[in-house]
Amino acid sequence: MALQQTLVIHEALDSPHANGAVVSELFAPYAEAGVSVQVTTVNNAPPENTANTTDFITIMIPGSAGKRGGGKAPTLGVIGRNGAIGARPELVGLVSDADGPIGCLAVALKLAQMKARGDHVPGDVIVTTHLSTNVSMVPHDPVPFMGMPVSSDTMNDYQVRPEMDAILSIDASKGNSIVKHRGFAISPTAMQGYILRVAPDLVATMESTTGCPAVTFPISLQDITPYHNGLYHFNSIMQPHVATQAPVVGVAVTAQSVVSGSATSANHEVDIAEAVRFCVEVSKRFGAGKCQFFNAAEWEKIRAIYPDLSVFQTAGQR
Repeated sequence: MALQQTLVIHEALDSPHANGAVVSELFAPYAEAGVSVQVTTVNNAPPENTANTTDFITIMIPGSAGKRGGGKAPTLGVIGRNGAIGARPELVGLVSDADGPIGCLAVALKLAQMKARGDHVPGDVIVTTHLSTNVSMVPHDPVPFMGMPVSSDTMNDYQVRPEMDAILSIDASKGNSIVKHRGFAISPTAMQGYILRVAPDLVATMESTTGCPAVTFPISLQDITPYHNGLYHFNSIMQPHVATQAPVVGVAVTAQSVVSGSATSANHEVDIAEAVRFCVEVSKRFGAGKCQFFNAAEWEKIRAIYPDLSVFQTAGQR
């Protein structure tokens, strides 16, 4: 269902010339179906080479009852988090960190193809990511991560949209000793400074799309705070949380061994495709009101007896 789209995107990005124009060309055949692609090019920020650029990509797949068309179905955001897809000239080829962009763009391609054939999901789906092919590596425990071409705040400015009623954040998450599973895992829901229970509807969706028991991974309060605040972060998978009031769930592409984010030949297409299939199914169920990221009644109870924790979405007190 999603492997072909994953392979197409993988091959398109596995090039030193991968950029927003390449993605726009891939999606051009679906413009008549209402699928739109927006590309914004920005210069990299220090300490990276400011002569290099990064392309931010937004793909909009309108739903049959989506808000863009005057409908009321909720809008799903799918974000492909990463530092960069390449570490050129030091390393040749795609790095492990490219899983997020590959995954989210494959989600967009599958939904675009479905729409062109007449299969419409109910709600709008907004897919965002960025492509940067030459970024340095940075130290991280237990293995190095890819650096970032721009700040995490800048990424959120382009990738987190106010229209998103819920967000799936796809990210390569192999450089750790916490979740040791080949495939993907989902996080608890993070919202407005709170870490909520793992959403039962998402567990059910994962089990039906993989045919296996659901795999989850723990997150800490530090993980949902802004990057670069001096605290340890699992990785950047939960960073969209700091820029939205909507619920955010991490979709971590994982491995049994510890794999550096800068490792090449480490993008496992079948694992990414499983995450893609999950996200596509969530888009169907969420837009139809059949998949909730949190229990609304329980959220009201929490907010009635516990304080506002949105301070954890900020840089905090200095």
